[in-house]
Amino acid sequence: MDDLKVVRLDETEAVKFGPDAVYQLILGDDEGTTPIRTGIQTSQPGYAAPVHSHPYMEVLHILDGVAEAWVDGQEDRKVTLRRGDTVAIPAGVPHSFRVVGDEVLRLLGTHTSPKRIVSYKDGAQSDGRGYRIYES
Repeated sequence: MDDLKVVRLDETEAVKFGPDAVYQLILGDDEGTTPIRTGIQTSQPGYAAPVHSHPYMEVLHILDGVAEAWVDGQEDRKVTLRRGDTVAIPAGVPHSFRVVGDEVLRLLGTHTSPKRIVSYKDGAQSDGRGYRIYES
């Protein structure tokens, strides 16, 4: 990449993450041509991510709103994340987060992998792009 790459969020595809969230890919592609993937997830009050893991580190940076994040099996050790907070989740660690309060949560997620790879605790499947398949 010899030139600057500019991505306009309002020109990106919004992928539904269940009934209460959308994800907009900023950097990365389905072919895995970049060393990382980043995107903005916007989640409505009441949203909770299903417990999942990645075979690489995932970094979440809170842009707006409040979330609670935890490691599966350690729900008694939830951490509260507010605007400006960042959490790094080690590879292979099953985790979840949820929106707290009545504000919309916006976060910047970074996958330290050229491709989005997700394993869901409940056995749900992912499509070819690594997005959870929800029953209609």
